[in-house]
Amino acid sequence: MTTASTTSSCTSICLTITAPWFTVMGVEAPAIARKAKAGQFLILRIDENGERIPLTFSDWSAEEGWIRFIFMRVGKTTHQLSHLSVGEALADVVGPLGVPTHTNGLGRVAVVGGGVGAAVAYPVARAMADAGAGVTVILGARNADLLILEDEFRALPLKELIITTDDGSAGRKDLVTAPLKELCVAGALDHAMAIGPAIMMKFSAATTREFGVPTTVSLNPIMVDGTGMCGACRVTVGGETKFGCVDGPDFDGHLVDFEELMSRQRVYADDERLADADYHRECSCHT
Repeated sequence: MTTASTTSSCTSICLTITAPWFTVMGVEAPAIARKAKAGQFLILRIDENGERIPLTFSDWSAEEGWIRFIFMRVGKTTHQLSHLSVGEALADVVGPLGVPTHTNGLGRVAVVGGGVGAAVAYPVARAMADAGAGVTVILGARNADLLILEDEFRALPLKELIITTDDGSAGRKDLVTAPLKELCVAGALDHAMAIGPAIMMKFSAATTREFGVPTTVSLNPIMVDGTGMCGACRVTVGGETKFGCVDGPDFDGHLVDFEELMSRQRVYADDERLADADYHRECSCHT
């Protein structure tokens, strides 16, 4: 069941860390932090004219009243968001949204995080370990510079942390599906969860399907209102239409129509590129 959400208006930013390709941001949102659970997300607007964008929690503190998320700078809103400073305010933040990730009674589980999906995988792996699961985390990135939260994962009580990079600059030179398959072959898994780019989740689910290992994926469809009213985030799971915001974001990876998901993710690609170009052009005019 979806946890009741809270809207925080004029939410103050309390942390910004900017890296070459991503930004870590924390905001003061005590009511949201008290209710947040692993796998859930928030929707924010920068200002009254801004678009609503969904971002998944990477961490939170109910005691200190903050929530944290990590995002890639890939479009107008994420670039604009990354330029905000500590002390500035967001127009509104709504959350927690979505159904929390199931973390109890999983036995031996592999959590696969690809790219910025590692930000979501971190609280999920932590919650599973806290619930008594034997957790192996597999992190994948194109190169060492794109790996995130490695130290945080190493601090968790994991069975193993496996790192793969496309170029071999960190960990194994491999795709995440290689160690995932090895665990399946060894009969070392009761469950798997994949979080990251749709193509990675698709092939992770295909890998585990061969061995009959139940697999959960955290989907990232286009989303607008986040409460099930607009239907923008609809996905097909087992031949049925589901809404990513209220039915998910977690679904059975063996039943998801990934081709439809990836096609829908590209629907507004041209518009996004134009908006981003206009934003950067406007910014350059004021510098």
